[in-house]
Amino acid sequence: MTPPWLLPTFVLVLGYLLGSIPFGLLLTRFTGAGDLRQIGSGNIGATNVLRTGRKGLAAATLLLDLLKGAAAVLIGAALVDGGGPMAGAMAFIGHCYPVWLRFAGGKGVATMMGVVTAMYWPAGIVFAVVWLGALFGTKWSSVGGMSAAVSAPIAMFAFGRIDLVSVSLALALIVLWRHRANIARLLKGEEPKVGSSKQKAATE
Repeated sequence: MTPPWLLPTFVLVLGYLLGSIPFGLLLTRFTGAGDLRQIGSGNIGATNVLRTGRKGLAAATLLLDLLKGAAAVLIGAALVDGGGPMAGAMAFIGHCYPVWLRFAGGKGVATMMGVVTAMYWPAGIVFAVVWLGALFGTKWSSVGGMSAAVSAPIAMFAFGRIDLVSVSLALALIVLWRHRANIARLLKGEEPKVGSSKQKAATE
């Protein structure tokens, strides 16, 4: 007889492994754009991929990071009753802290958007609108990402999805933590804007 904990554990591990696929690193390496960890901030996300000058690669990284979060939720929901959010959360953790890269991953914004959208698509729309609005309004990539992350638990609450507020809030807090260096630069007035010639290697 199959132990009752086996399938939920499988879903958690699968979510983590799916989320830990470093698409930005793989795409830049396979296309000859270099080792992403040695470029710009060293981050494996789409913003740093953009610093290679390959806009198409950056867009592909963004899409794939989003899709792996959404896929984890959908697979988790299909395999375990109520397993979507926990699988999505593990995919997000996998992206931020991938075992393959010694737990030095991305900042999780695109993957969080995929998770939020798959859990409840209206909140995903809010996430996208806030992300783009804050990004183009301030020209700070970090502000766009953090604003979008914070909007997710607020949107879940506003739409009456109280069951999804806690997981959305947890992911938002991790996104803020991953952006702590950006927050410090913002407070000092040193955070470079998207497209600025003063972009520093440490920025996302």
